[in-house]
Amino acid sequence: MVDFDFGVIIRSAGYLFYEGMAFTLFLTFFAGTLGFALGILLAVLRSSSYRPVRWLAATYVNTIRSLPLVLVIFWFFFLVPFVTQWVVGSPRPVAVGAVWSALITFTLFEAAYFCEIIRSGINGIPRGQIEASSALGFRPVQRFLLIILPQAVRNMTPVILTQLIILFQDTSLVYVVSLTDFLGAAGKIGQRDGRLVEMYLFSAAVYFVICYAASILVRRLSERNTISLARVGS
Repeated sequence: MVDFDFGVIIRSAGYLFYEGMAFTLFLTFFAGTLGFALGILLAVLRSSSYRPVRWLAATYVNTIRSLPLVLVIFWFFFLVPFVTQWVVGSPRPVAVGAVWSALITFTLFEAAYFCEIIRSGINGIPRGQIEASSALGFRPVQRFLLIILPQAVRNMTPVILTQLIILFQDTSLVYVVSLTDFLGAAGKIGQRDGRLVEMYLFSAAVYFVICYAASILVRRLSERNTISLARVGS
């Protein structure tokens, strides 16, 4: 630690944040948003009264949740071009690209987790509210969009945000397809300048600050939801 060089961190800050962190936040935002939307759809399918639909959705969710994310990234990046080649009859593998592979993989992976989060929120809504909305003449779609989904999302907001924090941390796995996120950028600079200790310690500090601040927000939202539910119950 006597030879610790703070200068390499200062000199590399532009590349670390404008290139590495920018891609990390890009992937977190879009994969989180798309995965959340797809998770809602899967939660609806898992609650369907049609057994085949319910079974297919459950199979997808349980399969994805049973696989390591890094393995899914590998599969998509290396196998999908050959599958696409076979489907479209192309003479050569169809390149998907590393960015699209990461975005689609993270979206599909997060959707399985958001599905279970949303489904838990839906199951936690009192049955009387659903029956009351039916008595008031709400159609099933209106009942879901106006009564069930808003309450489910509000009740599960802390868990949803916790999943986004996990997604933010998991984006570092894109190194397996040679993409440069914040951690990857730090690793490249560390290898180039022979300062891996400085760069990895700085990366750990940045991840800690961001995730710890987000966890405090989650805890406060959870406490607020608990107080709100207590007031409603009383």
